[in-house]
Amino acid sequence: MKELLIISRLLEYPDAALWQHHQEVQDVLAESDILAKDDIQSLCGFVTELTAQDVLDVQAAYSEQFDRGRATSLLLFEHVHGESRDRGQAMVDLMAQYEQHGLELDSRELPDHLPLYLEYLAQLPREDALGGLQDVAPILALLSARLQQRENRYAVLFDVLLKLASTEIDKAKVAEKIAEEARDDTPQALDAVWEEEQVKFFADQGCAESDITAHQRRFAGAVAPQYLNISTGGERECNS
Repeated sequence: MKELLIISRLLEYPDAALWQHHQEVQDVLAESDILAKDDIQSLCGFVTELTAQDVLDVQAAYSEQFDRGRATSLLLFEHVHGESRDRGQAMVDLMAQYEQHGLELDSRELPDHLPLYLEYLAQLPREDALGGLQDVAPILALLSARLQQRENRYAVLFDVLLKLASTEIDKAKVAEKIAEEARDDTPQALDAVWEEEQVKFFADQGCAESDITAHQRRFAGAVAPQYLNISTGGERECNS
C-alpha cells in the first residue's frame, strides 16, 4: 500500500529529500484509490505546509514534539510495555516478522518505530496491512488525541491511519484519559527526570531502585504504559 509508505516517510525525521520531491508525493496521493478525497486533501495540505518552511526549523520542531517525554513517542512498545521485560521479547518477535518478509533493519533502528512498522505493513497484501493497523489502532488514537491537544500538525497523519484501520475506538474514553494526564514534556517534568537521573548516577547501585522501577515511577500520574484497554473491544494485541 503506497499510502502507508508515504505516511511512513512523513513520520520520519524530516530531511531534504521531502522538500525536493514534495510534488511527486502529492501526485501519488492524488491517485490513491483507497483514501477519501478529504483525506487526500489533508495529507497534501500537510506536505505543502511542512515544505513551505525551512527544513531546519521543521527538524527542530519534530525533535521537540517526538523526542521529549513518552506521551508522543513513536516507539510502539513504549505505549504497550513501557520499560518492562516483556518489551524485549516483543521486539524479538516483531523483528522475526520483518525478516520473514525480507525487511532487514539497520543496527541503529528499533523494530517498534512506527514509521518502520508502517513500511513493513506497506509490503503486505492490503487486507493484512489494514489488519496490522487495527492492531495498533488504540495507540494511534492516543497519539492523535495528544497531538490535537498540543495543536500539532502531525495529528492529521494519525487521523488518516485510523480511518484506514476502520476500527471503532471509544473517543470519549481517549479524551477522558488525555484530560487527566499531566504533560511529560514541560520544563518542570523534564527537570524532574534530569534530577532523578543525577540522583541515580551518584546513588549506591546496590541500594538503588532498578532502572525499570525508577523509570516507571518517574512518570507516575502522567502517562501510564498500558494503553490497549481503551478500545471498544475486539482488537488484537499489538505484535508482541
